[in-house]
Formats: sequence, C-alpha cells, structure tokens
Amino acid sequence: MSLFSAGLLAGPAFAHGPSRQKVVEKIEIDAPAAKVWEIVGNFQDWNWHPGIAKTEGTGGNAVDAKRKLTLKNGGTIDETLTKYDADGKSLSYKIDAVDVKVLPVNNYAATISVKEEGGKSVVEWKGAFYRGFMNNDPPPELSDEAGLKAVSDIYKSGLAALKAKAESK
Repeated sequence: MSLFSAGLLAGPAFAHGPSRQKVVEKIEIDAPAAKVWEIVGNFQDWNWHPGIAKTEGTGGNAVDAKRKLTLKNGGTIDETLTKYDADGKSLSYKIDAVDVKVLPVNNYAATISVKEEGGKSVVEWKGAFYRGFMNNDPPPELSDEAGLKAVSDIYKSGLAALKAKAESK
C-alpha cells in the first residue's frame, strides 16, 4: 500500500454538500388549456399568484426576458425567462437574485406547463433547486426541508389561485 493511499484511508470522510431538490405540483382546471395559458403564459404578468403584489419586467415573453416579482411580504425575486413555447403552452425560468430570507433556495429553475385533457386543463409546475445554505449543517430555516416546503407552498397556492381565476371567467 502506498503512503498516498494510506493517507486517504486514514483521512477524514468528506461530506458531499447539498443535493438538488425537486418539487412537482399539478392541478386539474375545469377550463380549456388556451384559456388557462392566457393567464399563466404571460411572463410579465404573474399577478394571478396570491403571493405576488407586482410584476415588472422587460423583454415580454422572449427568451432572456427579465422580471422582478414584488411579493406581498415586501421581498423581491429577480427572474429570467429561459424557454418559452406558446404552442406547447410551457415556459421555463430561473431565479437570478433572491434573499434566502425571502425564499430559502439557491440555483432555482422551474417550468410551468398547461396540457389539454378532455376539455379540461392539467397544469404542472415543477422546479429544482439547492437549499438556502450551501454548506454542510444548514440552520433549520435554510435546510432542504425548508426549501421544499417553501417552494411547494408557493406552487400549491399559485395553482389554487390559477384554478379559481380560470374557472370563474
């Protein structure tokens, strides 16, 4: 056995750091997909989401368009549109800047899509991210669990509001 390999075997175990987390939420809406897409498909207007007070942005629905979401709690989230498929009723975006006290995640990217199923719509919102604290031993408010809960809550409340809006029009 070489001194090098003996040193590795005797050395401390190295933790690998955080794992990428994923959240997927779906809802069925009693409205045609085109009607639901009219609401959710405008990257520059996400005021349908109950947690968002204001959406400001530039670039419309073009890839690399920017938006700033001002939340009802006062926090802000800066995002970039990474994919937009009007025909496929799908858009993807990433967070460029957010305080982990507002949303306890890092390296967040998500896709929201609308599919027609028998005259109704199925909306899927899926995201992937790392927890808010990127080193080992995160505080509870920046843990994997905190990130999963925060993102899941955002998706669930948004989808419920989208359903209510689309079904009431």
